[in-house]
Amino acid sequence: MIRPLVAGLVSGLLVIGGAKLADRPHEAPARAESAAYLVSEDADADVDAALERAAQSGKRVLLVMGANWCHDSLALAGSLESERIAPLVRDRYELVYVNVGMPQKGDGHNLGIARRFGLDDLPGTPNLLVLTAQGELVNADTAPGWRNAASRSDEAIYDELAKLAG
Repeated sequence: MIRPLVAGLVSGLLVIGGAKLADRPHEAPARAESAAYLVSEDADADVDAALERAAQSGKRVLLVMGANWCHDSLALAGSLESERIAPLVRDRYELVYVNVGMPQKGDGHNLGIARRFGLDDLPGTPNLLVLTAQGELVNADTAPGWRNAASRSDEAIYDELAKLAG
């Protein structure tokens, strides 16, 4: 007697809860294609090319070090391609992605690029480095702190990038 009553109550709550959820519009968060963090044959050359473009354009370099296995890396790449943020990135930065593999598990690559700009340790992914055209790291204090990129709003990311754009 109690089991059918409990089952009926649970079923009713699920139907009501499902109807409430159905009333809400649902949009999946924007995500970049996994090509964002392709393993380059020469990531150092990719960074050098971005620095050269920055010297010509007067922009800064936005160096994103992440990996396709990392949901925060993919979320950040998706945000950088969003309607809100993409124009800022296009107008103020030379964007380059570098795949770092899994540095926390000892299977990292391209880590020398981070060291080149003064970051000796990448505690997680992604890392977002803002560089002047001369290769000076502008955001040493915040560069390795993007491991929560998936939980940051586009507005917060936009504000940070606008501040760092110089």
